[in-house]
Amino acid sequence: MSRIQATLAALAAQGRKALIPYVTAGDPHADGTPEVMQALADGGADIIELGVPFSDPMADGPVIQKAGERALARGVGMPQVLAMVRAFRVGNAATPVVLMGYANPVERYDQREGQGAFVRDAAAAGVDGLLVVDYPPEECEAFAAGLKAAGLDLIFLLAPTSTEERMAQVGRIASGYVYYVSLKGVTGAGHLDTAAVAEMLPRIRRHVNLPVGVGFGIRDAASARAVGEVADAVVIGTRLIQILHTESRDNAPRAARAFMAEIRAALDA
Repeated sequence: MSRIQATLAALAAQGRKALIPYVTAGDPHADGTPEVMQALADGGADIIELGVPFSDPMADGPVIQKAGERALARGVGMPQVLAMVRAFRVGNAATPVVLMGYANPVERYDQREGQGAFVRDAAAAGVDGLLVVDYPPEECEAFAAGLKAAGLDLIFLLAPTSTEERMAQVGRIASGYVYYVSLKGVTGAGHLDTAAVAEMLPRIRRHVNLPVGVGFGIRDAASARAVGEVADAVVIGTRLIQILHTESRDNAPRAARAFMAEIRAALDA
């Protein structure tokens, strides 16, 4: 059982919902990401999604796009992201870390370091899972098998437009959890419709025997709690990035912890 699976199983046994924050590696401060990650865990995060900066992030809204641009300008790429995970693991061996991003940085890493190097090095760094936005399930069965052999989960997105066939494909290959995009559009979009989410999740669960996390459009304690009523996990990113961007290097971890504690309290209420 992977660290992600064990964490989600323990929460389910307690009747609690998972809190999964997203932060972009290297933003707002290139050397501060491991400290922010620990602050998120201290504030109540159960799993941390760490965004890998990429120049053409098709699923990301303006806030996360700009965070990625700032990180890239600071020289943050996949080797630096893995180094951040290693630094985080020095003080935290328990909180699962999922790398979220796009195919290009993963494939470029293997081109530079050798075939299979990414999976090997990610596992050695302490990564627990991978969510590659532009990897369709029908094209990455071998990659998923390689990740599983190394103890890593491969997580997929599902959306309001996902067909029954796509849900079934994801259900065959995915592990850890699946990430349901609660609305059409990019990260940070508004108009979260919790009734529509509640209607969609039973359809997903007919095909996917994994916990379902919901993200996109969750910005505060109220929206997190509403989604937590129907989902197994709540994913929150854009609002967290906005908060961190306004903070100094020294204050960013404190702000991250306070925001997580607020959302955690709402989910546990």
